[in-house]
Amino acid sequence: MNIILHILTLLGSIGLFLFGMTLMSESLQKVAGAKLRSTLASMTSNSLKRVLTGSIITSVIQSSTATTVMVVSFVNAGLLPLAQAVGVIMGANIGTTVTAWGITLLGFEADISAISLPLIGIGFILKMFKSGKKRDIGNMIIGFAMIFLGLEFLKDIVPELSPDSPILGFFRSCTGHGFLSVLFFILVGTLFTIVFQSSSAMMAVTLVMANQGWLPFDMAAAMVLGENLGTTITANIAAAVGNISAKRAAFAHTIFNLFGIIWALILYKPFLWVVSYIVHLIGGGYPDDDPQSLLYAISTLHTLFNIINTLILIWFTDYIVKLVCIIIKGKKESDDESRLKYISSGIINTPELAIEQAEKEISHFSDIVSKQLAYVREAVNKCDDTSAFDDYYRKVEHYEQITDRIEFEIAKYLGHLRCGDLSPDSSGRVQAMYRIISEMESMGDSGYNIVRILRRKNMHNRHLDTRMTGNINKMLDLVGKAMEIMRSNLENDYGSVKEISGAQEAENSINSFRDQLKELHIRSIEEGEEDYLLGVYYTDIIYECEKIGDYIINVSEAIVEIY
Repeated sequence: MNIILHILTLLGSIGLFLFGMTLMSESLQKVAGAKLRSTLASMTSNSLKRVLTGSIITSVIQSSTATTVMVVSFVNAGLLPLAQAVGVIMGANIGTTVTAWGITLLGFEADISAISLPLIGIGFILKMFKSGKKRDIGNMIIGFAMIFLGLEFLKDIVPELSPDSPILGFFRSCTGHGFLSVLFFILVGTLFTIVFQSSSAMMAVTLVMANQGWLPFDMAAAMVLGENLGTTITANIAAAVGNISAKRAAFAHTIFNLFGIIWALILYKPFLWVVSYIVHLIGGGYPDDDPQSLLYAISTLHTLFNIINTLILIWFTDYIVKLVCIIIKGKKESDDESRLKYISSGIINTPELAIEQAEKEISHFSDIVSKQLAYVREAVNKCDDTSAFDDYYRKVEHYEQITDRIEFEIAKYLGHLRCGDLSPDSSGRVQAMYRIISEMESMGDSGYNIVRILRRKNMHNRHLDTRMTGNINKMLDLVGKAMEIMRSNLENDYGSVKEISGAQEAENSINSFRDQLKELHIRSIEEGEEDYLLGVYYTDIIYECEKIGDYIINVSEAIVEIY
């Protein structure tokens, strides 16, 4: 029973550490969500800037896994090219070493756990404020406190071992086989990192084990290498349901860390000697003789490994991209546009940072509506050619079904985002997106209504004259101009669209032309110059075009009403 309780306490300590890290990471992302989004989405071709960005963001949110999955999500959404993503991932590997240094400097020398409860108290007070940002800061403080509270429990549950301890004997038996022992501990580090889904948590466990005398430096170093490999699995799992670019970004992370492990193993003893010498130079002892220096040596090795790896591979980013493209071959794109192009339910990590995927998908949605309207125009101009009209009718009908399906899928995705406790700004963005996709689905309905009117006209053997066809085409020109303005607004960051005078002028032009045609139609009916039934079909088409214009201006209004 004591053994079971001991194991459960150990798991609980790790769980508390992980929960604290997750809470702090997600809260930080909410506090700085918009800045993180704009920073990642505006990466340039500067390799140094990519690495620095990945390092800084990971240092802030304390999770290379979160940064990597975020990058994979952005690649999946088309917001970040693959070559730029590789650079950010390299930087994320450097940034994650901050966690190890924090534990080394504070977790063992200072009793941070003594102020953990007061910090939780401060965080709880902040959570009582109405301001969403204050609540997120409160969660961040609570998460920070829980990290070191979990670490303290972990230190207490892992006992210092006597020389004749059976556990120490087991570890000694595993360390006496030269290179095989190194491979064994790399495997251990990899497997446990996959289980914990956090290299930072496994690094904390490694540091505690080393501090308590369980691991010598060379075996702890092997575990660190394994942790760097294990952390790549999370991104690959996240990318499994993403598009081909997301899979390639995740696999590039694996290649990066695999390469590092290979050179580190080839130069294993010299590499450990260099790390030991660096620790000795800065005033410490040699890690094999001094337990405190051992902790500094492990953190130094972790940092040096990722910096050297980045300095080597940053010059070969293009080759890494080519390699992953060869290994993970892209499939030929399907002509079926009914599936989502940029978002996937499996890629939602932090809702604040998944919003760009929805925005990109909505922009793609507008492309589909534009294609449908192009087929509507063709149907108008070919309505007297039965064979050609039937072909365009089927295409418009097909696109109307696509708009229905895409609206549903995006709405379902937005529903997942809303479950993630969004900031007020992001909640406004999501609310606007619901309205936008509803308006665009209505555009698809109106486009379909136009060809249905044309079909009824044909069934009653009525024919549009040149004047009518010309007026409908002119109306569709005005609608097309409004559509282009709407699509331009959608392609910009929603927050950057401050006024929509262009969209309003386009809407006014549509309404004005509709009123003009209405007057001319009434006059023609009164003077007996126009067949009444044909006139009904004609005006119905004009009104459906005007309704599309209404839906278009509603989209732009939804964008500017966010802020």
